[in-house]
Amino acid sequence: MQKQIPLFPDRWKVSNPVLVTETFSSRIWKVLMEDGNPAIVKDLKPFDDVEDELRGAHLLRWRRGEGAVKLLGMDGQRMLLEYAGERMLQHDLDTLGDPAATEIAAEVLARLLSPSGHSIPSDLQPLRERFASLFRKAKADRDAGNASLYVEAAGVAEHLLSSPADVRPLHGDLHHENIMYGPRGWLAIDPKGVVGDPGFDAANMFYNPLHRDDLCLDPKRIAGMAETFSATLRQDPRRLLDHALAYGCLSAAWHHEDANDADETRELAVAAAIRDVRDVSF
Repeated sequence: MQKQIPLFPDRWKVSNPVLVTETFSSRIWKVLMEDGNPAIVKDLKPFDDVEDELRGAHLLRWRRGEGAVKLLGMDGQRMLLEYAGERMLQHDLDTLGDPAATEIAAEVLARLLSPSGHSIPSDLQPLRERFASLFRKAKADRDAGNASLYVEAAGVAEHLLSSPADVRPLHGDLHHENIMYGPRGWLAIDPKGVVGDPGFDAANMFYNPLHRDDLCLDPKRIAGMAETFSATLRQDPRRLLDHALAYGCLSAAWHHEDANDADETRELAVAAAIRDVRDVSF
């Protein structure tokens, strides 16, 4: 059943809204612009991490369409966004092959990290702040005498945060479902708006697609992905695997806080596979 159609700002001059999807955090509407071209309205709901989405909007405004969709308008917690297309990178992975999909993601990441002549948004989340859940879980495990993977990953994260290779605005959630193909080619959507070491933005790719553990647990794939992003970011592959290890355990810590045992276990399994590749291959 169609949701009640909201009233969008007159200044946007949009029409024909169609609800595309609804998640816990937002309703996504496809609309027509005054010139007849499609656009997207992302209508945020009140939820705990809404600031992530708002920081992401500020990052999009700063990027001005380079590597990511354009932010065309903002009205409170509603965003008018460039239409990015219908095809996710995940949809093309099987036909393109995983190495080609990784290359596409690396190209998008390079564009996202390209220089900008505009002032960086002041409210982007520092990467250390984003890692708070991992540090809490690691402390709890240490206090309990548990030498867990969380404890190891927290030490790795501390080293990375204390010695960043560079500090730049980051997407914060780059993966196969957040890279779309449309009229302007491959673009990123749904950033979180983070600032820190660019290696963080490659890390989530190692854990995706979420339904493809045959890929995510494959040592050859892990090593190949590290080499690809190493060339893009000009960081040592071992360092990128450190980013991936730290990120996976951060994600697992979020799942732990949500009592989501299945996804926590899955993230930790991939993180352990990444650690093994790092220790054996690099």
